[in-house]
Amino acid sequence: MEKETMEIKEKTSAANEEETEINYRGIKAMPFIIGNETFEKLGAIGTLHNLQVYLTTVFNMKRITATTLLNVFNGTTNFATLLGAYLCDTYFGRYNTLGFGSIASFLGLLLITFTAVFNKLHPPHCGPEDSRCIGPTPGQMAFLLFGFVFMIIGAGSIRPCNLAFGADQFNPNTESGKRGIDSFFNWYFFTLTFAQMVSVTLVVYVQSDVSWPIGLAIPTIFMLVSCFLFFIGTKIYVRVKPEGSPLTSIAQVLVVAYRKRRLKLASQQPSQHLFNYTPLKSINSKLPYTQQFRCLDRAAIVTPEDQIKPDGTAAHPWRLCSMQQVEEVKCVLRVIPIWAAAILYHVGEKQQYIVFQAMQSNRHLGSTDFQIPPATYGIFSMLTLSIWVPIYDRLVVPFLRKVTKKEGGITILQRMGIGIFFTVLESIVAGLVEQHRRNLAITRPIPGVHSKRGDISPMSALWLVPQLSLAGLAEAFAAIGQVEFYYKQFPENMRSIAGSFFFCGMAAASYLNSFLIALVHRTTEGSSTGNWLPEDLNKGRLDYFYYLIAILCGLNLCYFLVCAKWYRYKGTGSSIVAVEMEAKDIDKALV
Repeated sequence: MEKETMEIKEKTSAANEEETEINYRGIKAMPFIIGNETFEKLGAIGTLHNLQVYLTTVFNMKRITATTLLNVFNGTTNFATLLGAYLCDTYFGRYNTLGFGSIASFLGLLLITFTAVFNKLHPPHCGPEDSRCIGPTPGQMAFLLFGFVFMIIGAGSIRPCNLAFGADQFNPNTESGKRGIDSFFNWYFFTLTFAQMVSVTLVVYVQSDVSWPIGLAIPTIFMLVSCFLFFIGTKIYVRVKPEGSPLTSIAQVLVVAYRKRRLKLASQQPSQHLFNYTPLKSINSKLPYTQQFRCLDRAAIVTPEDQIKPDGTAAHPWRLCSMQQVEEVKCVLRVIPIWAAAILYHVGEKQQYIVFQAMQSNRHLGSTDFQIPPATYGIFSMLTLSIWVPIYDRLVVPFLRKVTKKEGGITILQRMGIGIFFTVLESIVAGLVEQHRRNLAITRPIPGVHSKRGDISPMSALWLVPQLSLAGLAEAFAAIGQVEFYYKQFPENMRSIAGSFFFCGMAAASYLNSFLIALVHRTTEGSSTGNWLPEDLNKGRLDYFYYLIAILCGLNLCYFLVCAKWYRYKGTGSSIVAVEMEAKDIDKALV
């Protein structure tokens, strides 16, 4: 016990000495980091948010084809964050990875802009009266997909690193630094949402009603500004050096635990009989012993064949692991069930057909001739989030902090659970609104007004606002909660990978959405109720599809509550019903 205490003291001293050499510029660095992220999202979202319309009107794709292509693209983009996080944490560091990703995103947006600027790079226009529409040639699709590839590379590099890089600018061992990190997560999403609102209003309007070449060139310019803002802040950034692959340590624990699977663990105080070593220069906090996943403890059993060096490290790391390594792997494994629940949250929160619903609704503002572009209706979700986040951060959290005595007001998992509950309500409301829209389109269509896909319902598209507002609240609770949860519950040397987990959940949701849409489309195509998801929504039953999503989200909420009850926060044995413990300072561990 004395030896362990001395190790902690030495580690604390080394950490403090190293910390004095780091000049944290927290607030001063934020304009460059958030500016880079804001303009990056202005560029990326300004293009991606209206791609459904672009692919169906300019590239003449069918709705289900365009939706499936975008789901696959979004899924691949988000899964690429895992590779980007690995390369970042292992070789390049967050600064270099972000710089490379910003340039790649700019090139991807530039290529997509070229597809609109040059006639040879997209099929001929298909008017509303044409019975036949010529689709894109293989060469045109290849050029478009080439632009997608650059955007995948860019997003895979930026998304897992930007939040962690921003948090790196604050001192995590001071109260002001900790609160700065917490507020950074909230304000990060606030500025991100502001960028999204500009994209789905100004940019989408230019694309849909003025000119696609100009509308796609604007986001490309935004991305160029994003690159400029990032690089001019270079001199004041705190850059955390990569420590090598954290995945290697995880693999070592799993392999060694399997090799020693036949060894017996001590029944009483097992942690005292295991190899307990913590590197002095590691950025990871010392983790206490936990009872979950005890089978992995075998990786730290010292056998006569195991050799330990004079400095305390294992001579053969693929034969003996420390309990610190084992507990770090346990942290990752405990997160996975929570991550699985986040997948269905994204399925419920992202309504794939909202743009098409708007296209077949009355989009006029009152009696004017002005029509709101279909993709712009997503602004109501973002507006809800941008209004709620400052209220939550400045009013709700301080009030809850006084009541619950918790730093965040409520636990992170409670925040996520509230968000998942909102996805259930959102899907139910979406089904009711779609049922109303369809009934009016069938019984009282607007005379003489037709879209390329079907009759226009007299229902105002503003009826879509309630479900979009619920989606915004769901994101304000669950999405921000997820990012904070992964950041705090992963080992410190895996924070880029922690950032990628959020996007991997979105990726899995995109693929699951594609699967559900394809399954429902094929299953209902020959049924008595007819195809739920045809080209003309008036001939389908999209409301049934929303009700199906509501059922899945309800089951997901029950699953999440079970996982939250079982979960143990990093550095503590408490559950969701107990006081949430944040990662403790090493100094406090000595008290």
